[in-house]
Amino acid sequence: MCFPTVSTVLLLLILAAPIGLPAQPELQLAMLLSCIFFWSLYRPAAMPAWVVFLLGLLADLLGQGPIGVDVLILLLVQAIVLRWRYALARQGPLVVWLAFLPIALGAVAADWVLDCVLLWRVLPAGPSLFQALFAAGIYPTFATLLSRAHRGIAAPEEA
Repeated sequence: MCFPTVSTVLLLLILAAPIGLPAQPELQLAMLLSCIFFWSLYRPAAMPAWVVFLLGLLADLLGQGPIGVDVLILLLVQAIVLRWRYALARQGPLVVWLAFLPIALGAVAADWVLDCVLLWRVLPAGPSLFQALFAAGIYPTFATLLSRAHRGIAAPEEA
């Protein structure tokens, strides 16, 4: 359980630091969605709900949106993934990525709606659309890296 949690926290902290990456806030959410999706799908014991809650809370505290939005979104993503886990885990990477697309789009849309409601104003939808496309586009890269880490974690357990 330690590696997925610690690596996600470290990535979140790095992406919250002012390092000057273009689209850094969008990358932060894309990374979180990718990590929660991947670890909940392939190693759910390593990403329990209380860890997802704390990751969402940390993201809320480091971000600029209302507190609690990322917590709710990430817990919903985890619940959806756990619901479909047995069907998805047996599929190939393309099918898993195609399953991630609507989940990422729904998560970003819910984030936008909750931000609008809690801030009492209609926010521009363009950045949220970019965020959804960015999350969908970056997932294969994150999944490849996390798959290698997952195999590295599983190898000592099998020996």
